[in-house]
Amino acid sequence: MDYIKGFSDRKYGLLGEHLSHSFSPQIHASMADYPYDLYEVERENLGSWVKSCGLSGYNVTIPYKHEIIKYCDTLSPAAQKIGAVNTVKVLSDGSLLGDNTDYYGFRYMVEALNLDLRGKKAIVLGNGGASKTVQVVLSEEGAEVVVFDLAGENRYSDLGLHTDAVLIVNATPVGMYPNTGVSLADLSMFTECKGVLDLIYNPAHTALLQQAEHLGIPCMNGLSMLVAQAKRACEIFTDITLSDSVIESIRRDVSAQTENLILVGMPGCGKTTIGTLLAQKLGRKFMDADEEILSSTGRTPSRIIKEDGEAAFRLVESQVLRDICKQSGLIIATGGGAVTVSENYDVLRQNGKVIFLQRNIDILATDDRPLSVNLPQLYEKRLPMYREFSHAEVDGNCTPEEAAERVYRAFSEAIV
Repeated sequence: MDYIKGFSDRKYGLLGEHLSHSFSPQIHASMADYPYDLYEVERENLGSWVKSCGLSGYNVTIPYKHEIIKYCDTLSPAAQKIGAVNTVKVLSDGSLLGDNTDYYGFRYMVEALNLDLRGKKAIVLGNGGASKTVQVVLSEEGAEVVVFDLAGENRYSDLGLHTDAVLIVNATPVGMYPNTGVSLADLSMFTECKGVLDLIYNPAHTALLQQAEHLGIPCMNGLSMLVAQAKRACEIFTDITLSDSVIESIRRDVSAQTENLILVGMPGCGKTTIGTLLAQKLGRKFMDADEEILSSTGRTPSRIIKEDGEAAFRLVESQVLRDICKQSGLIIATGGGAVTVSENYDVLRQNGKVIFLQRNIDILATDDRPLSVNLPQLYEKRLPMYREFSHAEVDGNCTPEEAAERVYRAFSEAIV
């Protein structure tokens, strides 16, 4: 069964303190017909909320995964092992069952990695609530688990003493939006590493995961875990089993809706026109890097180049791209030379798919573009850069509407 019906008269939801941006309602709506809402509750009101919420069950997130235990009448084996509850079910007699579906979610990640951990060393970054789940699962898999944190037995400065680890798991918020581009570990020292898991899913590719990708190490973000634990919670709520196939299907849908669609290409190739059309079609926000530069500096890109030189302009452009590209669900048009700065590669790809909009140079617009004096030479120089940066290449020698359709198709196919 891929979708559960017959529960529309029951109410479920997510309990937490601050839930401004959660994928949970969207994920649960893809699995069952019950209403699922967000419930932001202050700590001093937690007890009264539990007694009067009127829900048939709910998920629990930060900061209540431990505190909710005292309100539960029984705990599942997983919740007992981990010492935390993230799913509560109201039983027929009104009592509360506390369970931990994060256990199921992380186990799904480990199994998807298909890595034999028996007798092998696994490093866990962080020793908070999420880490406890990770430690339990890895121990059950037979791994030698070494936990690092700021003040424990193993500090992050000691990572170099464990370079024989085969698996590294980030269970901290380091690298999470909005503080992207940072990592606790340099993977280049781990010569035996065969897998990297990051529980963060925003951005889709943290600095840790991007380094793993550059090194050819299999890796995965936390979105699969989020969907897998929600699927298990849905089964607990309804007592109906769903196929595991729904996990990857929903994960791809969420990725397609939340990752940025980023256009690169020669100056005047139509990135702004195509981006605007796509934003209108998809109901997304469109951001033009050149317009953001004008907004933040009070000068157009051409004026900055003329007055300060191209090198100074690239510094400004890169900062603007860092600010834009760490956001989610945008349509973004970059400047034609954004790909000439190698550091922009990870910036553009951290939370989106990059599409190269290709168009014949003899029809490119050149007005107020000081770097487009010799287009054939400029194109020859930049072509390999566009191809290196992009996930897909689209022929834009057609109507804007047709080009927009081609770009979106390429974007969708790039979501894996």
